[in-house]
Amino acid sequence: MERVQRKRSLRTTSLPQPPPMTAVAVKKVRAALHASQAVFARYLNVSTKLVQAWEANRRTPEGPALVLLHIVAKQPQVVEKALLRGGTENSGRRASHAKRQRPQRRRPSARLRA
Repeated sequence: MERVQRKRSLRTTSLPQPPPMTAVAVKKVRAALHASQAVFARYLNVSTKLVQAWEANRRTPEGPALVLLHIVAKQPQVVEKALLRGGTENSGRRASHAKRQRPQRRRPSARLRA
């Protein structure tokens, strides 16, 4: 029997990297939202110190934060709509989950302690 060898090819998709964002551009995006550094950091789910570092040009945005910055720069209403809705459905579920109380533990009766 003759073995047939086939070449396997994998389809890969590579997405273009978003262009880097300067400190001035980060400040402009934040100013467009009329947000403080702390509020802007909360929008992007990063620390306030990181936003300060971006704006002071000590660090540059990268990864998901960079993508979010580009989206917000082009469409600031996206963030505003998300905030007016109160975030995602999961965040509401987490909040209600946190409010649940644990059942109280029963103390052993006096008969059992003796």
